[in-house]
Amino acid sequence: MTAAESMTPAQAAAPQDDPGDGILGRRHRALTLGIISVVSLIAFEASAVNTAMPVAARALDGIGLYAFAFSAFFTASLFAMTLSGEWCDRSGPLAPLFAGIAAFGTGLVVAGTARSMWMFVAGRGVQGIGGGLVIVALYVVVGRAYPERLRASVMASFSAAWVVPVIVGPLVAGAVTEQLGWRWVFLAIPVLILLPLAVMLPALRALPPGPPAGTADRRRILLALAVAAGAGLLQYAGQDLTPWALLPAAAGLALLVPCIRRLLPAGTFRARRGLPSVVLLRGIAQGSFVAAESFIPLMLVTERGLSATLAGFSLTGGGLSWALGSYTQSRRRAEPYRERLMSLGMGLVALAVVLMATVLVHGVPVWVAGASWVFGGYGMGLTISSGAVLLLKLSRPGEEGTNAASLQTSDALGSILLVGLAGVLFVSSGGGSVTTAAAGSAAPPHAFAAVFAAAAAFALVGAYVATRLAPREAAGRGVTSVPPSGDPGA
Repeated sequence: MTAAESMTPAQAAAPQDDPGDGILGRRHRALTLGIISVVSLIAFEASAVNTAMPVAARALDGIGLYAFAFSAFFTASLFAMTLSGEWCDRSGPLAPLFAGIAAFGTGLVVAGTARSMWMFVAGRGVQGIGGGLVIVALYVVVGRAYPERLRASVMASFSAAWVVPVIVGPLVAGAVTEQLGWRWVFLAIPVLILLPLAVMLPALRALPPGPPAGTADRRRILLALAVAAGAGLLQYAGQDLTPWALLPAAAGLALLVPCIRRLLPAGTFRARRGLPSVVLLRGIAQGSFVAAESFIPLMLVTERGLSATLAGFSLTGGGLSWALGSYTQSRRRAEPYRERLMSLGMGLVALAVVLMATVLVHGVPVWVAGASWVFGGYGMGLTISSGAVLLLKLSRPGEEGTNAASLQTSDALGSILLVGLAGVLFVSSGGGSVTTAAAGSAAPPHAFAAVFAAAAAFALVGAYVATRLAPREAAGRGVTSVPPSGDPGA
């Protein structure tokens, strides 16, 4: 058997180039710099919005809709990710990428010029559509533009692109908000997107065409719309916690459960080996980490008396170590141990959450919070970037968009559901509303402990799922078996 005959379909379709030409070599430099710039701007926006959001909500008299300004983004992106996957597989990533960037910029302008909180929430929803289109399209670009040996390095650059924004984003946003007003945090970013687009456009136009494809699968798009609606209803119910909230909760579950089972790869919720477990692990990893992280600043302010600024900076080390973990998995010598590294990564996340919970004991030094999150960030860097590399490796030609959409859908859904669960645990354990606690009312330590216990438990489940990432080999052929999406057995 020749080397060409022994290739998997994904390997055969991957671009081939000079082994000495890295992601910043002559062939890939413009595209790599453009991708890093776009991701950096999205990361800066995410960091800056967290700083400006409280001021914007007060200015628009919309504290009661504060949580919806966040959930609107994630809920809209759930739908847009699947739409982008179908669009990419049918016509390539160029059109959805630029449409997504245009929608993202439009959403920023709508939010920045909003005269009411509902208009602001609508702008955040438009941003979510843009963000969902962009992130999936970028995954497809990586799959089609870079050979397999470079993909781990590209995914590491995605994480590295978040480092500077995570550090400077809150400081810049705070200064702009105080000196110029919160609206300029939103209105300045669309202008900054133009330069990276100009840099990467020639390289995007030169992308190799994908395999011939038919029309978009409207069934998957409708399923994604139902999933987004179900997630939105669950979020609404989770913020109410009254008997009447059972009605939207039941409607949300009725939409979400059957539709998500058909939208993700077959066997996802049974942790079937290979691609289904990769998709499942990403949702568990993202959800467990974000669920814990969402309550850390609140815990440090109300339980340990830190200022909001110091509490926010306690998470900075996690952002830096995330980039380091992503770099670690990108090394060629790490490739044979990728699944083990991901299992280790989830174990580190669980350890970090447990260490964070010890800060609830006042005899424990408060610096343990920052130190523990360094472990968590490193574990996430090992896990998240490796998941993207495995997904592209296991995807058949022409299915990169659909599978990348599944991965991102799992990310978003894991965050929505586990953060929602954390909120329910916090409130039901006597924590009261997050808004009230942020205003200065002390929450009982066991309310935070309940959140951290759940996050650590899910992280350990993720460590187990990481042992099932290696796919079964097709009998006697040495070709990975990748089950299709949409099987009711998911």
